[in-house]
Amino acid sequence: MGEEAKHPIIIGITGNIGSGKSTVAALLRSWGYPVIDLDALAAQARENRKEELRRLFPEAFPGEELDRRALAQLVFGDPERLRALEALVHPEVRRLLEEELARLQAPLVFLEIPLLFEKGREARLDATLLVAAPLEERIGRVMARSGLSREEVLARERAQMPEEEKRKRATWVLENRGGLKELEEGLREILARIQERFGLS
Repeated sequence: MGEEAKHPIIIGITGNIGSGKSTVAALLRSWGYPVIDLDALAAQARENRKEELRRLFPEAFPGEELDRRALAQLVFGDPERLRALEALVHPEVRRLLEEELARLQAPLVFLEIPLLFEKGREARLDATLLVAAPLEERIGRVMARSGLSREEVLARERAQMPEEEKRKRATWVLENRGGLKELEEGLREILARIQERFGLS
């Protein structure tokens, strides 16, 4: 009987900084679609493996809690320590994801993954949705919400794969150039294409 259970169709949502991927995820949730935030799963995985992390990276624990920025600095440019971190956290993320998918029991699930293409996470997905917007609009959005300077936003942008490259790789591209109404219309069009492609009613 277990073999007859169908795995859900999983669509990865991504986009460069300020593209509006979180807005798209919120829209999907408000329309009743399950959306899993991979960053939230990663945070849970780090919490679940806190004692192992403390043994491997004691410098990242100035107190009881993990200092994520300190951890990032420890593994940046150190492939061996980065591999050790990933070997500890990634299996737990996968376990949490499978647990969540089983709990949801949904035919279609969206997975919000900020660094989807950068981290090569396409293999687990059935398709990908890129939320795209002009660079100047994205810079303005991030500066307005975060207080970061233009230079700081551009530094984060440069750390990500160029949007043009992501456009070539994505299954669908959702343009976020106008207001919320246009974004909703574009998203509904893509949902219709998803339903058609995967035979979902």
